[in-house]
Amino acid sequence: MGIYYIKTSIIINWEQQVKKCMKLYNLFFLTTIIIFSLVSCDGNRIYEVNKPIENSTWHQELTKQFNIEITDTSLTYNVIINIRNKNDYPYNNLYLFIEMTSPMEKFFTDTLEFQMADKKGKWTGSGIGNFWQNQVKLLDNVKLLETGIYKINIGQGMRDENLIGISDVGVRVEQTK
Repeated sequence: MGIYYIKTSIIINWEQQVKKCMKLYNLFFLTTIIIFSLVSCDGNRIYEVNKPIENSTWHQELTKQFNIEITDTSLTYNVIINIRNKNDYPYNNLYLFIEMTSPMEKFFTDTLEFQMADKKGKWTGSGIGNFWQNQVKLLDNVKLLETGIYKINIGQGMRDENLIGISDVGVRVEQTK
């Protein structure tokens, strides 16, 4: 009986060591993926700026302006809106008022709806802790026909005068392949 007990404890100890190694392997694998995603080259991006919303409270009158320089009119581009929200954002969607002006002062406006959560209330996009990030395409595979500075103004289009829970708004422009 004593020998059997020793063998059982050795087997149990060995199983615990294997579980520890698997946990370390999983941690190493996850860390490697995170490092590669942070360091990886984003060759399609030509512009990306995210601007904070003070105290995560977006006032109706506040618009954020983005100035994007386009130097090559032979390419096609995607224009993407970035939104970062916190868990205390009270709605499942977000309406945005978008104004875009070309270098030759051609003007376009749009109202864009972001779906921030699914029907069950689960946040969409990617998240870490209390913060979530979503992206939606404003323009898809479009040719910008003028070189120079394009201005994009973004305002919140919700009924709340002071909309809580939005921490950042941004614009990303990438060339399509």
